[in-house]
Amino acid sequence: MRLLLIEEDTRRCARIRERLASWRPQAELIVHKPISQGALAPEFLAQGFDAVLLADEWPGGRGLSWAQELAGRAGFAPLVLLCHGADRSAARAAAALGAYSVSGEDLERDTFTHVLSAAEHRQAHARALWRTSGAGRETQRFGGAFIRGYRCIRQLARGTTTDLYLGESERVGALVALKVARDRAEEPEPVDAFRRFLQEYEIVQRIASPAVVRLYDLGVSDEHAWLVMEYFPHGDLRRRIRTRLAPRAALHFAALIARALGTVHAAGVLHRDLKPGNLMLRADGSIALIDFGLSKDAALALDVTDNSTILGTPHYMSPEQGHAEPIDARSDLYSLGVILFEMLVGEKPYRADNPMAIVFKHRKAPIPQLPPEFADVQPLLERLLAKSPADRFASAEQAALALEGVLAGWLRRGAGR
Repeated sequence: MRLLLIEEDTRRCARIRERLASWRPQAELIVHKPISQGALAPEFLAQGFDAVLLADEWPGGRGLSWAQELAGRAGFAPLVLLCHGADRSAARAAAALGAYSVSGEDLERDTFTHVLSAAEHRQAHARALWRTSGAGRETQRFGGAFIRGYRCIRQLARGTTTDLYLGESERVGALVALKVARDRAEEPEPVDAFRRFLQEYEIVQRIASPAVVRLYDLGVSDEHAWLVMEYFPHGDLRRRIRTRLAPRAALHFAALIARALGTVHAAGVLHRDLKPGNLMLRADGSIALIDFGLSKDAALALDVTDNSTILGTPHYMSPEQGHAEPIDARSDLYSLGVILFEMLVGEKPYRADNPMAIVFKHRKAPIPQLPPEFADVQPLLERLLAKSPADRFASAEQAALALEGVLAGWLRRGAGR
């Protein structure tokens, strides 16, 4: 049994957790705090839960109002309203919505477990219908791939070789992103997307750090490879840059990226496609690296690209990567320098009409100058964007310490707001 509890009262959360443990030791209880975490995503149907338990009230909110909205979502999991007092009006209102209800006294009685069992049976029946009905099977189709246990919500993006979808995972109990490779015959580039998925999954599972995206599943269906990953409703760093970051926030993000790169490099992995679109933002303000499809993994001794092939994004590639020369971790640090400049200035350091001209500028053009108010960042930027890897920071750890040092100075002076 897996339950979602929407409640702010930590004591009642603990009470329910204890009650479940004595009844169903293997039951899983996920707590969602409505004040700090906000409303549930509008696409979310809680299909991975046997029931959703709602507190009847919390500071500034009422469970019955939430129940009215959630009950209107077709296919939402069974609702159980947790009533505090003896007033049965809330229970009657919940029943009118098709929801269950229990009182505070019921938590210690068999009534509570009977209600949860009834909700579990109702959800099991709904899941069986969804999995086998024609309409249900259609919602489990992502382009040309039928992926059992995932509900397709909408397409998020279309790439050269893959499509990205927003879905809901029954197993994970959350919204997820699914990357689905199209038929190989459609690919204009000689790139093996299937091997890339396998490499990406192996890399991320081995690193197993909050610094990188969480990957949940991998498979092949209808001759389409697919990869299931964490969904980031707050979007990527590219979106934040468009809103013009405060300088202090830009330096903070750069330090977070350097720390994330340090974790990845320590695992023997070079990202090789670091750019704002591959840096995702979590609700707590942290950053996660995504898209390891172009990465080089020393531990796996695997590189899915030909050594003479230039792959990556020209605006963010180091001079050596842009010329298909051997690279190491300092190439990713160069990309970080490009991102830092873009966050502070609002535009990329090198621009041109075509990709090869941009690659040429990375090798030959002078390192750009930041505006005077960022004079204390300029020496740091010049080390990140040095043309020769030998002149850059030796490691992501060194870069992170330098960035954090400048940021600390700004904070002491009240600068960079």
